[in-house]
Amino acid sequence: MDTHLLWWLVSRAAGVVAMVLISVAVLLGLAMSTKVLRRPGIGKVLMRLHEHLALISFAAIGVHGLSLLGDPWLRPGARGLLVPFTMSYRPLYTGLGVLAGYLAVALGLSFYARRRIGAKRWRKLHRATLAVWGLALAHTLGAGSDAGTLWLRVIVLAPAVPIAHLTVLRALGSRRARATKTAAPIRAALVEERG
Repeated sequence: MDTHLLWWLVSRAAGVVAMVLISVAVLLGLAMSTKVLRRPGIGKVLMRLHEHLALISFAAIGVHGLSLLGDPWLRPGARGLLVPFTMSYRPLYTGLGVLAGYLAVALGLSFYARRRIGAKRWRKLHRATLAVWGLALAHTLGAGSDAGTLWLRVIVLAPAVPIAHLTVLRALGSRRARATKTAAPIRAALVEERG
């Protein structure tokens, strides 16, 4: 087998696997935050699965990037892989991929700093995971060698509808929670006034 083909296949496969894992991890995270999946005992199972998927996606991202170093056609070099927007091949989209990789690792590892930074601050920070998915999607469709194929588009775009739906549910839930929290003192004052 041609070396160029082997490196390209490894990078391509790892990229697709990373995108699928990130999509599933985002879907699970949104399902947990919106409480769409409500069954006794399922929360801990989903949390562990969400965490493991994120960690495995880091490995896939690493293989995706590192295998590009062996590609004799692309030859990105360490700078092209580590510094966003410096690769000569489709610099905008490869740069978005580099940013997505950094952001994925930073947000994923922030889970282990959750107690230090506080759960509320961590949740706000973790919401940027949607940006990772969006950047990875743009990278895949803009820089992927198979971006024009139906099979890849189905794989990467199929999660878009449920992710969008769950994002809207989460936003509406957050808005309702804020409204309830804001209204609670007013209700208490009215009850006290009547009492």
